[in-house]
Amino acid sequence: MKRRVVVTGIGLVSPLGLTANETWNALLKGQSGIDEISSFDTSSFSVKIGAEIKQFDPLSYFSSKELKKMDRFIQLGVVASEEAIKDSGLEINDQIVSRFGVLIGSGIGGLGTIENTVNTLTDLGPRKISPFFVPASVINMVSGYVSMKYGLRGPNLAVATSCSSGAHSIAMASRMVAYGDADIMLAGGAESAIVPIGLGGFSAARALSKRNDEPEKASRPFDSERDGFVLGEGSAILVLEPYERAKQRDARIYGEITGVGMSGDAYHITMPHEQGEGAKLAMEAALKEAALGAAGIDYINAHGTATVSGDVAESLAIEKLFGSDTPNIPVSSTKSMLGHSLGATGAVEAAISLMCIQDNAIPPTINLDNPDPECRLKHVANTARSVAVNRVLSNSFAFGGTNVSLLFQSI
Repeated sequence: MKRRVVVTGIGLVSPLGLTANETWNALLKGQSGIDEISSFDTSSFSVKIGAEIKQFDPLSYFSSKELKKMDRFIQLGVVASEEAIKDSGLEINDQIVSRFGVLIGSGIGGLGTIENTVNTLTDLGPRKISPFFVPASVINMVSGYVSMKYGLRGPNLAVATSCSSGAHSIAMASRMVAYGDADIMLAGGAESAIVPIGLGGFSAARALSKRNDEPEKASRPFDSERDGFVLGEGSAILVLEPYERAKQRDARIYGEITGVGMSGDAYHITMPHEQGEGAKLAMEAALKEAALGAAGIDYINAHGTATVSGDVAESLAIEKLFGSDTPNIPVSSTKSMLGHSLGATGAVEAAISLMCIQDNAIPPTINLDNPDPECRLKHVANTARSVAVNRVLSNSFAFGGTNVSLLFQSI
């Protein structure tokens, strides 16, 4: 028997704050977390901006000994998980740990650790490679560390689907709870790829904005003057559990996951399908599972990366699916403020979607001064909007043509 799955805890570390509330309040104010990159010298790079979490001090959370064993993406994921558990009000004890699992994804994993280790190999030779190199950088180690920290012995795994990893993790974890593989799951994503090789790689692919002189205006989803996305970092983790269990323990419920849609473009390694066919299939599947018509959606948190082709493809997909209802559905992209945190971004936006439901508010797409005429949507431009929000669709699309849409509903 399929169980209803709800979200009872949120943890979020982002360029706008070290907690979910800090991030949410900044988003509603339209604040940008994008600035000049300060963690390394960018003088030789064509792109010099990013959405770093500059206020994050690892030594506030971990000992120097622990930090030698974990890449920054792991650190962010562990901290966000701790907040999510606290927020959920769960008391972790022997009665629940065998049915409590972890599924935290990442698109790239420990890229900084890999880069530093290659430099060590080149400069000093193989004998100087850290014995912690592999466990410090592999993608599933966020789940591993969180499992060990809390003694969680339920399913322990990770998803790596590029920029949709966080959303796919939530999708798969919700299935595990729904069909009884676990009673509680921590699910989300973590990423920290603002390192020289990460910035250089995406720059070489011509994917990034070069608006170096105006960092806060660089991420411009759906705007006619957009010129690429801004590399970000972060982590968001959700606590998922069956509705009846959450109700029994009188937990605060942010919302229910009523629909999950997944699809493939079968089109190109990095470009979306020109007509948004894969994106449409994912959204359509989420609506179908929720037994919901197009008119039932109150807000779409768009993937909206600010790439020329991506924004148009997503807009076309929304138009095709929602038809005459399209002008009635508010749409925004919070990447305009947070940048694109790759494998974490789908989880970050899922957390934001749930907070929209809680507060009946929609954060804006900032820098949307001249909407692209090919992106014919009801944009929430530059200023947050207070409106009843009962159902939110959150989109995540990625390299390899992998797509996922999550549908959240108020209880």
